[in-house]
Amino acid sequence: MQISGTIFPFFLLAFILISGASSADKSSDFLECLTLQFQKSNSESDSIYTPQNASYSSVLQSSIRNLRPASNSGQRPSVIITPEHESQIQAAIYCSKKHGIQLKVRSGGHDYEGLSYISETPFVIVDMRNLRSISIDTENNTAWVQTGATLGELYYTIAEKSKTLAFTAGVCPTVGVGGHFSGGGYGMMSRKHGIAADHIIDAKLIDANGQIHDRESMGEDLFWAIRGGGGTSFGIVIAFKVKLIVIPETVTVFNVTRTLEQNATQIVHRWQYVADKIDENLLLRLFLRSINSSNGKRTVGAFFTSLYLGRVDDLLQIMQDKFPELGLVKEDCTEMPWIESILFFAGFQGKSRDILLNRTRDSIRYFKGKSDYVKQPIPEYGLKNIWKFLNQEDENRAELQFSPYGGRIDDFSESEIPFPHRSGNIFMIHYGVGWSQEENAKSQRHINWIRRLYSFMARYVSKSPRAAYFNYRDLDIGMNNIKGNTSYRQASVWGFKYFKNNFRRLVHIKNKVDPTNFFRNEQSVPPESLW
Repeated sequence: MQISGTIFPFFLLAFILISGASSADKSSDFLECLTLQFQKSNSESDSIYTPQNASYSSVLQSSIRNLRPASNSGQRPSVIITPEHESQIQAAIYCSKKHGIQLKVRSGGHDYEGLSYISETPFVIVDMRNLRSISIDTENNTAWVQTGATLGELYYTIAEKSKTLAFTAGVCPTVGVGGHFSGGGYGMMSRKHGIAADHIIDAKLIDANGQIHDRESMGEDLFWAIRGGGGTSFGIVIAFKVKLIVIPETVTVFNVTRTLEQNATQIVHRWQYVADKIDENLLLRLFLRSINSSNGKRTVGAFFTSLYLGRVDDLLQIMQDKFPELGLVKEDCTEMPWIESILFFAGFQGKSRDILLNRTRDSIRYFKGKSDYVKQPIPEYGLKNIWKFLNQEDENRAELQFSPYGGRIDDFSESEIPFPHRSGNIFMIHYGVGWSQEENAKSQRHINWIRRLYSFMARYVSKSPRAAYFNYRDLDIGMNNIKGNTSYRQASVWGFKYFKNNFRRLVHIKNKVDPTNFFRNEQSVPPESLW
């Protein structure tokens, strides 16, 4: 039977109208339910935002760090909740389950694919921005940190309490604690002190039934899962308790640039044999970009950005012994307190540490990122081909980060926590390319570029699986069927790349704590019960 060209649009229109009405009904019912639940718990309704609120757009946009996912999404959240109390999160979970509307959780908004603030189905957002208290215990070297806090707020609060306590996590101050800690949390002290997730010793979590748990009541399986397995697959983490680290009062930083004309190819090649084996107090991070040289011609700049947990004279001796090729001299280095190094790596050297409390200072742009792990040094001819790729984009538009592993990272087994990237990795690669709003019409050109580079790099990176870092989210490596059930085979395409064999245990835990897959997104761990 064929449908005539005049009848088909009528049926299509009717389907769209019915679907639209159904979505609108769900949103309306959810809002009515949520308002009632807030009233029952004597909660103020000023933490509920709908598209009819004048401040809805500003609340939605304030934590979006990458405009690319939002520009491709056909959905906006029907409701945004900015809870100030745990009971308001419980209410959102209850009403979301009752009316079949997807719930997303946002901490800092840095998810590379925007999975905390976009969806292909009707959804609501629980935005954790108001749950950001930080409590420091200097006697026991611990801290309770609510997941709406940013790394900058955490670092600032620690520094206000002590000159010799710190925490090992990322360099971007506006990154939210919730996503960063639950996905791993690599940073400039990771070779000495491991990643953020290695230091989580307790947590508070609300499960799919609205029950609040600490480490004891949630059990060791679930507590294991949220330390590197992505918290939003298993519940809503309200707070983490972490063990702080002891550092010297004075650290040393430097940022040294070498171009191709200054033997950057040979120096970068040598770096691969040094970076994961050098003194663990030193982290030599490497940034690679196409830039204009002093004569106006294009070249590649290798930026060696480093932190040493100690004084400059000791650092110079280590560099002379282990990496003389860089030619580091005392004038390149600056001694400072640890909190000043946070400002240095964030581009705020010389500014007041108060800037770390600014949650919205990031420049917002369109961006695509990917990641890899390297187990064998890339030969010089491979590096030269990378330079060719970098020069295909405009200067400073694309960047590769080489982040060294080794040291304390290697001391943990692959299954200690879900984060599996331990011994055997020389460094992690972060690929990134960005563009402005005016250039977004040509965004596919930049996305195609990074995909071509990623394809080329397959010969030089880890295999079976080709590993990736969960906090550098990348939907290109696989995704769930968000509108239906996701099979283990489908999810394992991306799951083993992030978690290796730990993915099997994560699936088993998901099946126990959230068998109906209430907490879900395009790369959330699926339960066995839905296969």
